Amino acid sequence: MCRHLAYVGPDEPLGRLLVAPPHALYRQSWAPRRQRYGTVNADGFGVGWYADGDPVPARYRRAGPIWADQSFADLARVVRTGALLAAVRDATLAGADAEAAAAPFAAETWLFSHNGAVAGWPGSLAPVAATLPPEELLALEARNDSALVWALVLNRLRAGDEEGRALADTVLEVAAAAPGSRLNLLLTGGETIAATAWGDTLWYLARPGGGTVVASEPYDDDPHWQEVPDRTLLTASRTDVLLTPMKEPSDHALAPAPASAKEPRT
Repeated sequence: MCRHLAYVGPDEPLGRLLVAPPHALYRQSWAPRRQRYGTVNADGFGVGWYADGDPVPARYRRAGPIWADQSFADLARVVRTGALLAAVRDATLAGADAEAAAAPFAAETWLFSHNGAVAGWPGSLAPVAATLPPEELLALEARNDSALVWALVLNRLRAGDEEGRALADTVLEVAAAAPGSRLNLLLTGGETIAATAWGDTLWYLARPGGGTVVASEPYDDDPHWQEVPDRTLLTASRTDVLLTPMKEPSDHALAPAPASAKEPRT
């Protein structure tokens, strides 16, 4: 479980999005207002952001709570970006892999976070994990459910799926293998945001001054925040937000993960 947030829009200091608002992600680490599972997000945190002219994001992650990191406030005050993804973590299983288990996960131009938990982990996803190329399993950054879900998403992205489809098909595949899982996924490549609402809260804000925020819960009481219905795929740019209903796995023809990221789908 966790709280997470993504933003694309005009350049902002990290702190204006993550620290300064009255119910910012920083405060959600100990006092979330809408978290359904768990109460304190103290098992690590991270933020990834994009610098002008560089498509590969930078990351800052720690294994402990965000409020205990004395360097983060300075970093957040001076670093500016037009796109970011950040998360505070409440571990499903405490102690696994420390900083490596903290979102955002990253590869190439993408940043990813998972808010939720895979039911029956790890046994429930053993058959799904077997569909991944062995080198991708061996390269997992952490040994938790979120890292494997990210590997499934990344395999689809590398096979050519667009971001929203990669998230939606992964959610449906994991939900079929592990019913009862909570699979709020969040992904950005620096220009757009894709997210799923599947078992936990998700909101978005189209800011009047420009830019889009997608978050587990609102960071302030601005009346323009909109809640995303459960079982929904969200895709957003700096100016537009599209919501698409997702069907339960039993009602949907699942697209299996490709056998290899280097092979096109058939």
